[in-house]
Amino acid sequence: MEQLEAQLVRWRRDFHRYPELGFLEMRTATIVAETLESLGFVIQIGNEVMDPDYCMGKPGFEETARHLEWARENGAVLKYLDAVSEGYTGIVATLDTGRSGPTVAYRVDMDALPITEATTKDHVPMAKDFRSTTPNMHACGHDAHTAIGLGLATKIMQQRDQFSGIIKIIFQPAEEGTRGARSMVEAGVADGVDYFIASHIGMDVPDGHFIAANDGFLATSKMDVTFTGIASHAGSRPEEGRNALLAAANAATNLYTVPRHSDGATRINVGELHAGSGRNIIADHAAMKIETRGETSEINDHVKRQAQSIIEGAAKMHGAEYDIELVGEGESAECSPEIAQVLKEAAEAEGLHSVMKSDASSGSEDATFFINAVQQNGGQATYCIFGTELAAGHHNEAFDINEGSMLPAVEVLYESAVELSGR
Repeated sequence: MEQLEAQLVRWRRDFHRYPELGFLEMRTATIVAETLESLGFVIQIGNEVMDPDYCMGKPGFEETARHLEWARENGAVLKYLDAVSEGYTGIVATLDTGRSGPTVAYRVDMDALPITEATTKDHVPMAKDFRSTTPNMHACGHDAHTAIGLGLATKIMQQRDQFSGIIKIIFQPAEEGTRGARSMVEAGVADGVDYFIASHIGMDVPDGHFIAANDGFLATSKMDVTFTGIASHAGSRPEEGRNALLAAANAATNLYTVPRHSDGATRINVGELHAGSGRNIIADHAAMKIETRGETSEINDHVKRQAQSIIEGAAKMHGAEYDIELVGEGESAECSPEIAQVLKEAAEAEGLHSVMKSDASSGSEDATFFINAVQQNGGQATYCIFGTELAAGHHNEAFDINEGSMLPAVEVLYESAVELSGR
């Protein structure tokens, strides 16, 4: 146990030092792939397990090519680098026991955030020399998730004779922005799965506590909006311009007037607005990043339609053209109580204070695509949360976890695999 715990820390700290954004997890994915194959798993990687048509918000060719060279220079395993070189970085590891039984799947995510990590002396990654080496940061615990996934894989292979059926571990890219799961679902990764478990660490759950079923995720849509007008001299020919900045500003203000929905909670936010090129120029371009959320997918769809209508109206008011690109999406979902009960009992056996279900709002998650796909095919699925002590909240520059919470997470997931594979 001590050996596995030490390995979990090594993995987590290595991933923490080299964080990679969504669809760019090339170094991470190649190390994961090498580890899984060395353990004896059959792996599928890249566009084998991702549908390119559903990779929302994927970086462009130039950014992907630059990061490929960075990964090559910073420890990526060359054997697998070609498979992820275009930014399709998902991995599915499969153990087919050859014995009759169900298919049990676990999903962990791998991506980091565009946050510059703290440099204060009391920040543990700084003090212990595993602070990020890039302007990005693992500020949501996905480095720990990846390590937990590898720890689970290690323990399963050490005890592989205990299992029947098929065990799958899914390493998903681009959870941040809810971008990566749908492409894996569309590629068939959820097909044939009888039991599915996604997990997260932290989420304001105290250390030593566990939630077996988190139903608090809001459906969401992430949209990049561009307005295109006509530039003109603001002093001598203002009437010849078509002001994209005013169209965007009008849209930004009016998006907040979308009425709340009687069936449940809604959210809308304009997170970025960039426009214009000079003080005396009628702005011919503007770009805006927005998101909608709803307590259910239906409510979110309603808010999204209202937002699209407002954007269209604002563009017409100022004679501008507009374009809306969907760059991320997550659904609402309800966890299956039967599989959650299995996890609850496993957590209690591990000595964790276990709660069956939480409806507390937890933002949005694209693991919901997996949950819904498995349930629609007659399977069971849940999203569980392992509590940990946090140095600061998620998506904060001083975020850090209690690394001692990783081994209990591996143990709980492992025990659930033993129980579910025998059904």
